[in-house]
Amino acid sequence: MESAKPSQDLVRSLTDEHVLTALVRHRRLTRAELATAIGISKPTAGESVRRLTERGLVADTGERTPGGRGRGRVGSYYALSPQVGVALAVTITPEGVIAEALSVYGDTVARAARQIDRPARPRQVSAALQSVAAEVRDACGRPARLAVVGVADPVDRATGRLMQLPDAPFLVGELDPAGILAPIVGERVVVDNDVNWAALAERDSGGPGPSRDFAYLYLGEGLGCAIVNDGEIRRGGAGLAGEIAHLLTVGPGGQAIRFIELFGELGLRRAGSTAIDVDRLLSSPDRTHEVLAAAAAGVIAAVVALADPLRVVIGGPWGVALVGDIRAAVDRLPRRVPVQPAAVTGEPVMAGVRSEALHGLRALVTAGA
Repeated sequence: MESAKPSQDLVRSLTDEHVLTALVRHRRLTRAELATAIGISKPTAGESVRRLTERGLVADTGERTPGGRGRGRVGSYYALSPQVGVALAVTITPEGVIAEALSVYGDTVARAARQIDRPARPRQVSAALQSVAAEVRDACGRPARLAVVGVADPVDRATGRLMQLPDAPFLVGELDPAGILAPIVGERVVVDNDVNWAALAERDSGGPGPSRDFAYLYLGEGLGCAIVNDGEIRRGGAGLAGEIAHLLTVGPGGQAIRFIELFGELGLRRAGSTAIDVDRLLSSPDRTHEVLAAAAAGVIAAVVALADPLRVVIGGPWGVALVGDIRAAVDRLPRRVPVQPAAVTGEPVMAGVRSEALHGLRALVTAGA
């Protein structure tokens, strides 16, 4: 039985995809260089460039190879057209709203930020989000193809809307980032919790320990946890997996207490808020640090029992500072697990958001084939 041969249309589309991928990798190539990089003939490379140029995906840069006087024909350099657009990477945190426009090569071509009040209200955050997104899109002069958003609040998995949970310290009220960005972004908006994005940045960091099965515990102004299993974030049915604030743990004197309530007991909350006062916490006595470490270990015990991670990564400003105390407390548990500080400490949420935004933009570009 003869095997079916691929159609000419399929062969052309695969060739075009390889050309686009090569231009993402090398930024600019002549048709001869494309042929060599992909392993196709020069005429085939030339036809692919012609098709992609007609679709507005590839453009002649105007640059030429030296050529002439025994050095062969002059070659034209081609690159991806500016019309392939940019991806927006956005974070919404207590510090403010930040948006970056990323090129398909991973370059940050524009960045904007707006401060917001504490506690944040949906109307102000909505205005700030719309403003920074429009600013970076206009600054780079290219269409925004998609946006990836990391936000310091629970996110409804089905709708991408923010959810207001009891004692959530950041945003007071619901917010719809996807709806706000829809008039600015051409194709899609991805919204997820900030801790999930930080965990994905940790997964891709190449840090010590298994990278595909771990729990990421964020301990800062807010409290959160992400479970990475087989390399994927486990979000739960509604997207609320890892909301650890109301887990029962051990408090002063061995009493049972909800994790978030411990900080009120210790006088470590910001005035008028459930947000944790990180500066006051870090300057508190060693005995307070021991109480906090024991409480964090109680939360880790619950995570280990339910999710069975191979290691626990501690992120967040006071979590990293107290990681030694937390590790010592975990070592006293019946089921011990390696505890390590986060490898990504500089803007971990934005690092995860950028990575997803770049991956999504490149997928859209190659899908144009």
